Amino acid sequence: MTASSSFSGFPEGKPDPTPIPAGFFTELLPLIDDVGELRLTLYAFWALARRPAASRVLRLADLQADELLLRSFGAPSPEAEARLKDALERCVSRGTLLRVRAAGAADDEALYLLNTPRGRAAAEGLARGDWRPGEPAAPVQLVLDRPNVFNLYEQNIGPLTPMIADRLREAEAAFPAAWIEQAIGIAVENNVRKWSYVQAILDDWQRRGKDDREDRGDSEKARRRYLKGELADSSGA
Repeated sequence: MTASSSFSGFPEGKPDPTPIPAGFFTELLPLIDDVGELRLTLYAFWALARRPAASRVLRLADLQADELLLRSFGAPSPEAEARLKDALERCVSRGTLLRVRAAGAADDEALYLLNTPRGRAAAEGLARGDWRPGEPAAPVQLVLDRPNVFNLYEQNIGPLTPMIADRLREAEAAFPAAWIEQAIGIAVENNVRKWSYVQAILDDWQRRGKDDREDRGDSEKARRRYLKGELADSSGA
């Protein structure tokens, strides 16, 4: 397993749970023998739970538009889209997803619903023309959780101590999260894995103006200044 394929852990913060019926674990999971089908099944639970009740359907176009989902089937490519479509067909054949076309719809677009009591009732209503989901809901797409400052420190600098935790909280209150992430990246690039060095970079940006420094746009000049110039003393603590 490469470093890029390892999981660093769930981030701190308010959880965003996804409801999954117990029957998934006791009845459906033992039947699934394809990783693509499993991936798309879990995605469907996640995506449909985040849609308004009146628009709780999936379209193939929705799935193809989700870059992270498509990436999970391989690099965005015709092959990845083919694997996604195969997983969708497996979900329908398994009975996990219901495929239905709204009666009287001009585009004859297939809609996909979870095979739950509510999903079955909605599918029957769609087929009869009793209701339509209307305009497609706003896209629901996977996004990467940005690691917080504590995770960034542990992953790139070292183990947390109570004193360091206090300093990190102070930095969170004083600087934008993107600044902290970039400053830690500079420390890692220069192999100066010390919080005092990161703090000095942040203080320098705040004092001189992060986007107004003379070395902005000259990464090599900036690297030398951080490593050997004005901030060099900070690398020893």
